[in-house]
Amino acid sequence: MYPTGQQMSFQTAPFIVQSPTTMMQLDPKETSSGGGTQNGGGMSVAEFALFNSDRLQSDLEVMGNKIKEHEDNLKFLKSQKNKLDESILKLQVHMGKLHTSGISTIENTNLQGEDINEQILRQVNSAAGVLSYVQSHHYSQASQLDMTNGVVGVVAKLGRVNDENLSQVLSDYLGTRSMLALVCKDYKSVKPLEKYDNQGNVDRSGAIHGLASSIGRTIEGHFDVICLENLRPYVGKRIDGDPQRRLDLPNPKLPNGEYPPGFLGYAVNLIQIDPAYLLCVTGYGYGLRETLFYSLFSQLQVYKRRVDMVSALPCITDGAVSLDGGIIRKTGIFILGTRFSDAAAANVRFSKPSASQTTGNYSEAERQMNELRWTKEKTLEDIKRAQVLRDHALYNFGKKKEEFVRCLSQSSYTNEQMISPR
Repeated sequence: MYPTGQQMSFQTAPFIVQSPTTMMQLDPKETSSGGGTQNGGGMSVAEFALFNSDRLQSDLEVMGNKIKEHEDNLKFLKSQKNKLDESILKLQVHMGKLHTSGISTIENTNLQGEDINEQILRQVNSAAGVLSYVQSHHYSQASQLDMTNGVVGVVAKLGRVNDENLSQVLSDYLGTRSMLALVCKDYKSVKPLEKYDNQGNVDRSGAIHGLASSIGRTIEGHFDVICLENLRPYVGKRIDGDPQRRLDLPNPKLPNGEYPPGFLGYAVNLIQIDPAYLLCVTGYGYGLRETLFYSLFSQLQVYKRRVDMVSALPCITDGAVSLDGGIIRKTGIFILGTRFSDAAAANVRFSKPSASQTTGNYSEAERQMNELRWTKEKTLEDIKRAQVLRDHALYNFGKKKEEFVRCLSQSSYTNEQMISPR
């Protein structure tokens, strides 16, 4: 057995094996009259040994050439991987510069903030609608400030999506109730939002319900409040050098080892988050991607077309969506039909950053980065396969070499027996 990491070089020159017939001269009478030991159909032991050694030597030459081919292929693949690493590093530096120069542009440009505010304000009887109305009209009552001090925001306003189709399908996946959920840092921030009487009923004159009454509104039904501190965060690795701190999730694979066609990424990584919320939103140092959006989407996969999503069913574990409206909520649950077209059916979507040269360049850099990482991952898989083939060839070569050595030893012993006096 040979070590898997061992690099071996093989010369293609043939093995030099001294033929048993060159080591001695047999009496022609002895070999022709049957005096020598015969093997089956009239071949002497010496002739059979010579034939066998020549065959083994030829096999070793072929196997040595095959090992050299595997090593050359490994060398090429590793050089390709090194080039990809260099390209990824250069692109990371470039993206960092774009991100730094684009922060002020992103913060000072209309990110369709008015549109998303209008969408939420139309939800007049929701907690999110009440809170947005109060904030937009600059209410500054002390009780209101205390009540909303730990509120980070509304889900729909905390993430942005570059593609309108993706924004729509992700909003459809979550549903209006989740899109309008209030997000708080910890449970201490949740408690002031609602008060109860002695019988445990909701006190509609206090907390956020009292705030709604003060502006002539009523919060109807339930509403969700997400407590970041109580969510189970993503604790794995993040993509190195990514200013958006995207999660380093493995790309899905079909049973045959191939990547599913049309896979665009994971929803949790396709959300653009304001830099202020990328780090240390919680007391444990986690940002919104590892807490809020990982909780909402987990490893939800995004595909270009519905047909791509359906063909990838064997590798979908936490649901999937497609840009043309396909939704698999989780394994075994398919969402069919079409979305509401009635204007009365409130449609709250993630906002889309306005087009600018900086964001356009950054999006193109992101696309290039995804392609490079995809190519690198496939190259690493090719390297693993090439190493297995090389190691297997080395093992077979070792076994064949042992057989060859035994053949030479047996041939030498046979010749000695034939030479020795009787």
